[in-house]
Amino acid sequence: QVQLVESGGGLVQAGGSLRLSCAASGRIFSINVMGWYRQVPGEQRELVAAIADGGSTNYADSVKGRFTISRDNDKNTVYLQMNTLKVEDTSVYYCYVDVRSPMSARGVHWGQGTQVTVSS
Repeated sequence: QVQLVESGGGLVQAGGSLRLSCAASGRIFSINVMGWYRQVPGEQRELVAAIADGGSTNYADSVKGRFTISRDNDKNTVYLQMNTLKVEDTSVYYCYVDVRSPMSARGVHWGQGTQVTVSS
């Protein structure tokens, strides 16, 4: 069973920084993509950033130049460094991992979500 534990959310003033972490545990041999979505109540979940096992990254236009995603494959952990935060970044952030192997764990797994609140 794959479990994801997120940390690092909280309250910060506009212009500040936060770093989110998401550690995957369980019987995992290989992870394809790791990433972060965010969702405001009543709105659709949107992709914030993703990183493939080869290191290629993808960012939402709204966070390019401010957020940086990285991963530690030895620790099965993905990070999201968020700088120059804006009020509109306020949301619940969810991490996900797309497990490649073993077959018993194959598929997309989600974290429980962590609240990020940016005050003006």
